[in-house]
Amino acid sequence: MTLAWYGHLKHAHTRAWYVAAIASWTIAFFEYMMQVPANRIGYTVFSLPQLKIMQEVITLSVFVPFSIWYMGQPLKMDHLYAGLCLLGAVYFTFRG
Repeated sequence: MTLAWYGHLKHAHTRAWYVAAIASWTIAFFEYMMQVPANRIGYTVFSLPQLKIMQEVITLSVFVPFSIWYMGQPLKMDHLYAGLCLLGAVYFTFRG
């Protein structure tokens, strides 16, 4: 999903926006085809807030390396602080 939403910024910035949108939607379609059943199955075990927090942690666990290595963005201490906040969100969402 990260590549679908942000990859065009690196590779298709000279193309019309609708070309990037169609390419992104094509890539994203396949992830949605997996995510919808996964959410339905996960909802039998986890609460809705737990599913959302897991989704955000997974997304950012992929996004940070993507932004650094693929897109060439600098790593900042704020990324570490944001990660610590996410750990707090996971703790409070999953605690008994």
